[in-house]
Amino acid sequence: MHNAKYLKVQGYEGLVRDTSTGAIINTNRTELDNYLRQKEIVEQRDLQISKNTEDINNIKNDLHEIKSLIYQLLNTTKGNK
Repeated sequence: MHNAKYLKVQGYEGLVRDTSTGAIINTNRTELDNYLRQKEIVEQRDLQISKNTEDINNIKNDLHEIKSLIYQLLNTTKGNK
């Protein structure tokens, strides 16, 4: 296993460069925690939007069915007069 050496990135607090791979690594735990919280919020929002969209589509289908039944009822009533 290689022995990684990290150098601070000039002008950026909490960023280091892995000298063996050249990768930039964020060592600021607060930023990571904030990112993960924000990601969870976005995922929950997207899930809620999907649920709301499904609910709206179900309501639209129910209304269509109700309208169809009303038209059938009106047509049956007209035919019996």
